[in-house]
This record gives sequence, C-alpha cells and structure tokens, in this order.
Amino acid sequence: MTDQRIPPNETPPAEGAIAEAHRERPDGGIWEHPGWWLWLIVVGAALVAGFFAARLAGG
Repeated sequence: MTDQRIPPNETPPAEGAIAEAHRERPDGGIWEHPGWWLWLIVVGAALVAGFFAARLAGG
C-alpha cells in the first residue's frame, strides 16, 4: 500500500469525485461588509453636523 502525502489545506481525492480541489476565498476582514462601514461614517458625520447645527441654532 502506498502512503500518499496530501499537502496542507488540500482536499484529498475522494472515490467518485469529479471536481478538482479548489482554494476557498480568503476572509475579507474589515472590508467584508463595506456598506456597514459607510453607514457608520455617514451616521457619525450626521451627528457631528447636527451638533454644530444645534450650537448655531441655540445661539
């Protein structure tokens, strides 16, 4: 019996498999959900603008 070495992070061939092993897409980190970061920046900017508008309106 031969002892075949499978490289790390590789899927070993399975009996009856027709697809080749493929690498998974790496995690995008903080850039995975850019819409959330954009929303956070917009809300922060609106709060700062609201603070200065309230100061101007208050006298």
